[in-house]
Amino acid sequence: MIQDKMHLVNKIFNNETIRTVWDKEQEKYFISVVDIVGVVSESDNPRNYWKVLKHRLKQEGNESVTNCNQLKLKASDGKYYNTDIVDIEGMFRIIESIPSKNAEPIKQWLAKLGSERIDETFDPSIAAQRAIDLYRAKGYDKKWIAKRIKGV
Repeated sequence: MIQDKMHLVNKIFNNETIRTVWDKEQEKYFISVVDIVGVVSESDNPRNYWKVLKHRLKQEGNESVTNCNQLKLKASDGKYYNTDIVDIEGMFRIIESIPSKNAEPIKQWLAKLGSERIDETFDPSIAAQRAIDLYRAKGYDKKWIAKRIKGV
């Protein structure tokens, strides 16, 4: 990954900042592992928690650790440090590995998303309607939405 092809987008989850990067070339998000681990585990030292968890996951042969990359992200002190980042799929795998009450709502949400995507596989009109509803929620007009849906 090349830093100039990235766009930093901070997200807020449970009043905590999650450093998120959009990779324009790969067209996908990458998330700071330490930030996610901190929110889910509620650890006072998320860097150490991630270090121990990462070691355990490596021993188990968990591929999500192998798929972590490092990118210089701005920390709370204003300086940039190499930070483990992972894509959305890897993030979910890591969250599944953390025993925490905070992980449960995320796991339920993931199960719901998975169920919806499976439903869309059987009935593609559900996916089209979801896209239309999303565009409406974002404020696009009917003509733009119709043109976009026809193009897709």
